[in-house]
Amino acid sequence: MKWTDTHCHILDDKMSVSADDTLIAARLADVDRFIVIGTDEQTSSAAIELASRHKDVWATVGLHPHDAVLGTHTVQHLVPSPRVVAVGECGLDYFYEHSPRDVQRQVFAEHIALAKQHNLTLVIHTRDAWDDTFDVLDAEGIPERTVLHCFTGGPDEARRCLDRGAFLSFSGIVTFKNSADNQAAAQMCPLDRLLIETDSPYLAPAPHRGRPNQPAFVGVVGTAIADLRGQHPATIAESTSATAILAFPGIGS
Repeated sequence: MKWTDTHCHILDDKMSVSADDTLIAARLADVDRFIVIGTDEQTSSAAIELASRHKDVWATVGLHPHDAVLGTHTVQHLVPSPRVVAVGECGLDYFYEHSPRDVQRQVFAEHIALAKQHNLTLVIHTRDAWDDTFDVLDAEGIPERTVLHCFTGGPDEARRCLDRGAFLSFSGIVTFKNSADNQAAAQMCPLDRLLIETDSPYLAPAPHRGRPNQPAFVGVVGTAIADLRGQHPATIAESTSATAILAFPGIGS
């Protein structure tokens, strides 16, 4: 079985070991593709540099909604870089509101335009902002390939995403005991729209909660989804890796 981690922050200071050592450990756990996420100019540049040194690593460029006040102009020059397969993560976060809501919505709309301009996938972060997320997507027009990263919703939110043609990326949350709605969404999501991720170093899956997450654990997420769906882990490994190539065509080359 080979797994794909479609969303990780392995250059984050909270990681327990270096990015290079993290990749080695993950490869030993049968992970053979990694998408490292940019959340501002510094992390986007670092993700591109890392991807330039590893043939199984790709990068994204974006502004996390927390950093929307920095302005899209701080990252847009990096989008055409080699090894970049997506714009984001970007979106809306009304839980912390580190950036004003109107600024978040404007920067989100600008990232949607960037994804369309460069024919790249859009990676969305949304927290406590489902209605406004859909409103901005509907107003701007959803890109051809759009991923709801670290999908936290239940079947209702899943259906609203799927009806718009989006992919759902499930994280360690699906392994938590109090995540029945999220587990139900993972059960009903079509395999050709279902992705898995770690969001390392955050949201380590059970039984690794309380430790820094790492891409080596992405198979734990996939196996949990397989158990929920009554399928073999190899089926989920194969399908989520194939769907990752649909969602991020650049990682298939």
